[in-house]
Amino acid sequence: MTEPTIRPTSSAARPPDPGDAFWDALNTTERAALRAVARPRRYAPRTPLCYQGDDSDHIIIIESGWTKVTSASEDGREVVLAVRGPGDLVCESAVLGRRERSATVTALTPLRALVVPAARFTGFLDAHPGVWRLVSGTFVRRLDDASRRLQAHVSAHGARRLAILLSDLADLSARHGARDAGGGVPIGPPLSQEELGSWMDASRETVARALGTLRAEGLVRTGRRKIVVMDRAGLREFTRPPADAFTL
Repeated sequence: MTEPTIRPTSSAARPPDPGDAFWDALNTTERAALRAVARPRRYAPRTPLCYQGDDSDHIIIIESGWTKVTSASEDGREVVLAVRGPGDLVCESAVLGRRERSATVTALTPLRALVVPAARFTGFLDAHPGVWRLVSGTFVRRLDDASRRLQAHVSAHGARRLAILLSDLADLSARHGARDAGGGVPIGPPLSQEELGSWMDASRETVARALGTLRAEGLVRTGRRKIVVMDRAGLREFTRPPADAFTL
């Protein structure tokens, strides 16, 4: 699988796209200033970048690779909350002034990143006040995404709920140029069926049945820890509730 990386941009200022990751929205001057206060680091798969409950003393910007964001439930289960990829800001509790991390972030693939101490990052933001808007926009977008997925969990079940999740992941993966020889979009983050089930609050068996349904519809192709979306438009159509569905 080709390792996704952050996209280069010209030195000319440009308005950020709402779909841009944090790093993608910075200009060349801002990137250079941030690199100057950061420490480059590599992480092997399954290595935690930060732990839930730890002190918030640094932030991390992903340069290449994928991570998962998880939280421990009351019964000790690991619940997947999100995935983050190239250009994303993670372990961001430090920016909010929180004393403890609210989640654990773990590398799913080999990862290259920039680690920035909290004080240096806030100093960078003070020197580049326009970047505060990008940071706050990142937080707002993540809250909106979480709210939208919660609504989907309430209103959808089984294959449709998985289709909503895979459609979002396909859009994210396509943004980083992922395509296979057959024209499909490989899902970048290599999530297991257990991890997908945790994310959509379903059992592994439910995920397996839902994947079978989507395969039968010709919407996806699957392998070991690999899902390729073959028909993005068809998958989006599948996510829509049936016309006779009851709505409030």
